[in-house]
Amino acid sequence: IMGAKPVGCVFSEWALQDPSAWDFIRPILAENNGWAIFNYTPRGKNHGWTRLEAARAYPKGGYSEVLTVEDTRAVDKETLAQERREIILKNGTDALYQQEYMCSFEVPIEGAYYGVQMMAAEDEGRITGVPYDKAVLVHTAWDLGIDDSMAIWFFQVAGQEKHFIDYYESTGEGLTHYISYLKDKPYIYGSHYAPHDIKVRELGTGKSRLETAKSLGIDFDVGRQLPVEDGIDAVRTVLNQCWFDKIKCAKGISALVSYHKEWDEDNQVFRKHPEHDWSSHGADAFRSFATGYRRLILDVSQDDVGGVKPMYPE
Repeated sequence: IMGAKPVGCVFSEWALQDPSAWDFIRPILAENNGWAIFNYTPRGKNHGWTRLEAARAYPKGGYSEVLTVEDTRAVDKETLAQERREIILKNGTDALYQQEYMCSFEVPIEGAYYGVQMMAAEDEGRITGVPYDKAVLVHTAWDLGIDDSMAIWFFQVAGQEKHFIDYYESTGEGLTHYISYLKDKPYIYGSHYAPHDIKVRELGTGKSRLETAKSLGIDFDVGRQLPVEDGIDAVRTVLNQCWFDKIKCAKGISALVSYHKEWDEDNQVFRKHPEHDWSSHGADAFRSFATGYRRLILDVSQDDVGGVKPMYPE
């Protein structure tokens, strides 16, 4: 719809949509003095939550409301009680009931991999302003898309804490664009973590993106090929050490909150693998961090007297 010059747009089920959609449509509506409506059921504290926060912070720019089933009275009390019993019986918790009927942002998305961990980060104040420390190296972690989005996390290490100070995602661009983006930043870089498929050679050039990046001045640390489940476990293990800049990492945070298992509609169960949607790119890049960085700091080499020492003591 980008070329359609809309005057008004309704973003139905906004919490499930790619948040970059609004970035593309907003300038068109601004030019047309247009309007937008975002209606949705909460899906954790992702971009749906930040949209509501923005509306509440600037009430003159719009209108917002949260209506539970108790406000709308769309379902009678007896049916509601039965619904809650059924949900608890199936899931062992009433989280889905709280989400769907009570419009709660405080419960994780059903099937979300990192919902509990990201809620803890929010509750503990680790999603906040995280300034860039000029005295500390900035590392990056990548997801390398080909036909779809490519994502990059920027982070610094302060003792046991990992400070995520920035996030970038784009689509339809070559590797040169992203490396130029890195060089335009004021950061002094340390390591760059990439997934194993960066070694795959492209048919057109005969070169891998690993080789192309090196020719452009970026030398990647390449992760091993691991089962996705192992990477997800690595992320869960390290998330309690992570701090996120609320503004610069907003889309990446939404990706981590929203990343979830694929739903099998026929059998009404979650499959064992992730849903590939807009949230995959930020989540996959974060997995590059969790597996690559952990592998490198835990790697050891023999010293001259037979002991061991960390190769990356920071």
